[in-house]
Amino acid sequence: MKQAAGTLLYREGPQGLEVLIVHPSGTYNRHKPWSIPKGEVDAGETDLQETARRETWEETGVRAGELSPLGSITYTKSRKQIHAFAGPAPPVAEPTCASWEVDQARFVPLDEAKTLLHPEQAVFVDRLRDLLDSAR
Repeated sequence: MKQAAGTLLYREGPQGLEVLIVHPSGTYNRHKPWSIPKGEVDAGETDLQETARRETWEETGVRAGELSPLGSITYTKSRKQIHAFAGPAPPVAEPTCASWEVDQARFVPLDEAKTLLHPEQAVFVDRLRDLLDSAR
């Protein structure tokens, strides 16, 4: 089974809590859903958090700091397992399209993220809300 890892970085924005998401590049992806910054585990990588940090940096130019696990999902169609980790975005984070793999990278409010994200990834937004509520 293929595995990927990514992050759901958050910050307080003008409209409340926001998360960093990306859109895949290419004409064929024009109408595809957004995603958390993520990617497949490289050969020799054993720490999924490090994969998530690396992929977030490669796709958005944002360095992830401390992360908490949000669990994983398995795509119904491809059976790829996606591991997600949440953490606060650096205060000065300015996401860019740092890789050819994405054509947009931006912070969006939580409710908007749920509608833009791949439907099977939307659960990560709910898990982030639960994680932050339990920390209060």
